[in-house]
Amino acid sequence: MNPIFIAGPCVIESAELLDIVAQELVQINKELGTDIIFKASFDKANRTSLSSFRGPGMERGLQMLGDVKAKYGLKILTDIHESCQAEAVGEVCDVLQIPAFLCRQTDLLVAAAKTGKVVNIKKAQFLSGRDMRYPVEKALQSGAKEVWLTERGNSFGYNNLVVDFRNIPDMLEIVPRVIMDCTHSVQRPGSADGKTGGDRRFVPAMAKAAKAFGATGYFFEVHPTPDQGLSDAANMLELSKLKKLVEELIK
Repeated sequence: MNPIFIAGPCVIESAELLDIVAQELVQINKELGTDIIFKASFDKANRTSLSSFRGPGMERGLQMLGDVKAKYGLKILTDIHESCQAEAVGEVCDVLQIPAFLCRQTDLLVAAAKTGKVVNIKKAQFLSGRDMRYPVEKALQSGAKEVWLTERGNSFGYNNLVVDFRNIPDMLEIVPRVIMDCTHSVQRPGSADGKTGGDRRFVPAMAKAAKAFGATGYFFEVHPTPDQGLSDAANMLELSKLKKLVEELIK
């Protein structure tokens, strides 16, 4: 089974940013024979502060993601936060992602499943890998044809996450595709004066450790100048470093 790669900026900041990232993903796919899925959020509905940038909203955001799909031929993944968003998002995107904090929301899972698209459920920071069989059951029983699970760390006291890599083989007993979210797992939630902090230095190690535990996919939020990013700046990987890391993971 070839690994899945998902990459893109945390949030849609501009059409220019989407083009820069998409062009790099197309080049990596061409050179390495991969099929990287493009990821960006049209709305970051769970920002720490009310004043934080959230994105262009669903209507404009889906138009921009559709443009990326049409121009570059990339598959598209984005997240939904409300069940009413699922149908419209399913018309544009190939994979609907359920955010970690919302992975137990029954109506959201049911709506995503009914689109017929792949549903990627991120494991909550407060659940074990084995607990994820219940969200998967909800999606499958609601008609989902394919469900993925994503590991993104567990809350460890305040403002910190830790990854228990045993969750990966535990979740592989539930679904055949388990993805490691290598950038959100290095977050320091709410630790940066009204924003989420993090440390991108550990992203490559997270990916390689996940590979050792059997991960079948890897999720990277990337940005050409991550420190200038409008969301998740501290933990996004530099776009220029993505190709080398993907190359190492497929060896």
